[in-house]
Formats: sequence, C-alpha cells, structure tokens
Amino acid sequence: MDTQQLQAFVAIAESGSFSGAAERLHLTQPAISKRIALLEAQLGTSLFDRIGRQVVLTPAGQALQPRAKLILGEVESAAQAIADLRGEVSGKLSLATSHHIGLHYLPPYLQRFSRDFPQVKLDLHFLDSELAHQEILQGHFDLALVTLALDQDSRIESIQLWEDQLEFVAAVKHPLAIRTKLKLKDLSEHEAIMPDTSTYTTRLIKTLFDQQQLNLNIAMVTNHLDAIKMMLSIGLGWGVLPTRLIDERLSVLRVNQPSIKRPLGAIYHRQRSLKNAARAFLNQLKTNKKQ
Repeated sequence: MDTQQLQAFVAIAESGSFSGAAERLHLTQPAISKRIALLEAQLGTSLFDRIGRQVVLTPAGQALQPRAKLILGEVESAAQAIADLRGEVSGKLSLATSHHIGLHYLPPYLQRFSRDFPQVKLDLHFLDSELAHQEILQGHFDLALVTLALDQDSRIESIQLWEDQLEFVAAVKHPLAIRTKLKLKDLSEHEAIMPDTSTYTTRLIKTLFDQQQLNLNIAMVTNHLDAIKMMLSIGLGWGVLPTRLIDERLSVLRVNQPSIKRPLGAIYHRQRSLKNAARAFLNQLKTNKKQ
C-alpha cells in the first residue's frame, strides 16, 4: 500500500467514478484502475462495487476511506513541515471567509498573494463567521477571515484588520426613509430583514432594542448581506448594512443612535503552528492594512 494507491482510492470515492479520479489526478483511466487493482490485491478485498457506470464503496471501502484520508493528510503535513523548516512558502493554504469579507475585502489581497507566492495553492471556503470560528477550533483551516466574535475564545488568536461602519437603511421610498428624525421605537413598528439571531450584527442590534425594551420585528432572515441589500432595496423592510454596500437604491435612516461598528479580521488556533504560507498571508494583510 502506497500513497499513490491511496490517492487514487480517495479520488474515486469522492468523484464517484474512475474517469473523474483520472481527471483529478491528471492520469489515464487504466493507470487509476491499475493502482486500485494493486491496492485491492494487497488488502485481499474489493473496495468498490461497479454497477454499470456507477461506482459505490463496499463495506471495506467505507472502512478504508477515513483512514486513507488521515494517512494522506499526515503525509502532506510531514512534507509541509519539512518545507517550512527550509523556509519555503509553498503547499496549501486553507482559508475560510465570510461572504462579505471574501467578496468586498479579500480580492486584492488574494490576487497579490497569488502573484507573490505562486507555489502556494489557495484553498478558499465561504462560511458564516460563526461556523468559521468553530472550524478553526477543530483545526479544519489554517486561517479564517471573519467578523470577530463578541466573546473571544481563549484558544483563538484574533487580529483586527478592518472595521465595518454599520448604518440603518431602507429603500428610498420606504415610509421610514422620508422621516427626518427617527428613534428605535419607530423602527420597531416596521418589519426588519436581518442576519440570523446568532450572528454578531443581529445580536448587536437586538441588544440595542432590548435595552429600550423594544421589539425587534424580524420578518426575514439571511446571512448573506448582498441578499439583504437586494430585499431592502425593493422595499421589503429596513435593515442594517455596512456603509460600503449602500448605494443609490437605499436611504440611510436618521436614527438617534451612536455610531455602530463591527470588527473584521483574521483568526487562527493558538495551539496550532502556523505554516509559512499562513504567516506570509497574515504579514501581507497587516502590511497592506497600514498602507
């Protein structure tokens, strides 16, 4: 059993076909078939049931799959550790990011990093900030770019990089938009469109309403701010958005409230050693933040 055989096995299991695995590994289909035949001969059992064009894991294949992925992960980690010791900036950099940060903050940084470090393979995943925090704790990503948590976990290192100025907004023809002076009480009489109640933004706004014993009347929920922006722009309610998302279709509501801001930044697990690629990306984020 060698890593090439395990790579072929995992690729077939994940793609669902020998042809898909061949395409993923840039090999011919006969080469993939030969690796699996050797692996099955060594283990003395079939790993796949071939039903027409469909390929399904046998019980033995199901038992091998998580172990094969673990073995390949350890081999990759060992190779990466040695490369890091040589000072190389290479290998895979796994990043989790919220949709808002990934779409509106990260593109120039990712472009610059890819240009400066072409040997690094970026593995980017879009997740809600709260889920990204949990994924970092479980060691599934090197870094996450998220809205920083209200209550910091002692296991997580947080670096603030940006700050979102938040504004109460509604469509230009919404009844609230034509009023010159508003209080939270006025907003509570109209339906709101907000992210999920577990998110930093909604918890922040709900706290403001709770302090005045007011009802936050949330009619619709979505964690994608661009989707909220669309729904607000067609008059389905009022909401809270970062200043950079506000355009001519929306009106900033004149609410008698202090400025609302939320911190954005990078997080990583304090007990995990950062790869050279992760350190290089963090350094680039910090450097360009100062410019």
